[in-house]
Amino acid sequence: MEDDIVIKLLSEDPANYKDAPLEGIRRLMSKFTNREIPRGEALDTTKIESIRMGTTVATNALLERKGEKMAMVVTKGFKDCLEIGNQSRPKIFDLAIRRPDVLYQKVIEIDERVTLEDYAEDPKRTQTKVEAMHDQSEKEDMVQGLSGEAVRILQRPNPEKIKELLKGLYDEGFRSIAVCLMHGYTFPDHEALVGKIASEIGFEHVSLSHELIAMIKLVPRATSACADAYLTPAIKKYISGFASGFEGGLGTEATKHAQGEKAARCEFMQSDGGLVDVDQFSGLKAILSGPAGGVVGYALTSYDPDTKTPVIGFDMGGTSTDVSRYGAGRYEHVFETTTAGVTIQSPQLDINTVAAGGGSRLFFRNGLFVVGPESAGAHPGPACYRKGGPLTITDANLFLGRLLPEFFPKIFGKNEDEGLDAEASKKLFEDITMEIFLRFLPCRFDDHESGLSTTVAHVEVFFKLNTLVVEALVFQAFTGAIFKLL
Repeated sequence: MEDDIVIKLLSEDPANYKDAPLEGIRRLMSKFTNREIPRGEALDTTKIESIRMGTTVATNALLERKGEKMAMVVTKGFKDCLEIGNQSRPKIFDLAIRRPDVLYQKVIEIDERVTLEDYAEDPKRTQTKVEAMHDQSEKEDMVQGLSGEAVRILQRPNPEKIKELLKGLYDEGFRSIAVCLMHGYTFPDHEALVGKIASEIGFEHVSLSHELIAMIKLVPRATSACADAYLTPAIKKYISGFASGFEGGLGTEATKHAQGEKAARCEFMQSDGGLVDVDQFSGLKAILSGPAGGVVGYALTSYDPDTKTPVIGFDMGGTSTDVSRYGAGRYEHVFETTTAGVTIQSPQLDINTVAAGGGSRLFFRNGLFVVGPESAGAHPGPACYRKGGPLTITDANLFLGRLLPEFFPKIFGKNEDEGLDAEASKKLFEDITMEIFLRFLPCRFDDHESGLSTTVAHVEVFFKLNTLVVEALVFQAFTGAIFKLL
């Protein structure tokens, strides 16, 4: 039996290929078919049973605020609900608190209102009995909601007025909207009406809060709906470009309409660790798609059900490092998380992210060595990637001998056939050494060697970590992505 096939490539290399997963699959198929498949040629899906993958497209779009231009539709009187937020103070002693920006660019208010007839603080625990269900709201003023609560309709929305407001948004260039109305989790009729009118006007994406997360609390539902409307178009654009590289397309719908044996199944990893068909993949469930794949991978390969020793996952990428834990034979989930200043309600694996990775840039500012938060990413990447990139943590580890170039794949350079460039890293450290000497010493030194040794000493001190010794744990460090052809 042939050993496992491992193909390594940069996650971003626009000079050689447009999409890394597609390029990885092309190289695998070239090896299995014994034919070099030219780049740009659609891949033959008859030889692919299924594709399973994760992506950081949604994560990066949220972190870098590069999602779709979108607007929020909310009940009249609540247009400022997300700017006000929930008044939490996570960093109460921070002297320079910066409030995260909202994701939407405009808000429109719908003149509608429903309220719950009973209330939780009622000492008599009165429960109003209602015969009519929510789908009979056109005739009745009080109906039973999905949660079993009695809902009183105070103001029905005017369809013509809604159409006028949404048409104004459409004319301004908005193609994605998030709809979150008061008590929509139990009475979704008004949200559904707005969604129907928006689809008729031509909006490309409409996120309805009751369809995404039918839970109480307006603010988390609204932020979740906005996150979905902000990120899903970016996900769809990426998937469209990825699927165009395969004959017949990808996904359940493509296989249903495939001619002959063309088209293949394709499933994406969601933030909760489950797989979903490519046609159902949405931005709200994709924020931790990439890191979740790593958790599932080490849980299946590193956890021993006999010893039941918990596993700590350490996933260091180019921009961030994700830490997680797997124990007792089950995944640990959370149901409300804050990512890039956006608090959402959605099941996710319990993954903690630190904004420091191999591509985090190194600076000398105000007399101190500083790491990040800027990142070189995979393009141009660290200086040693031979793309003229800046000084990064990877360069420091290479310069200090902690990375061995001979163990790295030769995928760098114009022709993707060169290894890491240690001299490029050394040159930038020499430059920063001279910058320090010229800034703080009264005279100029030409002794580059002494400067270099000083830099080495500083870098050694700077990168020494306090080690926490944890007994009875398995530590699994990993990075990157794995593509498996079934």
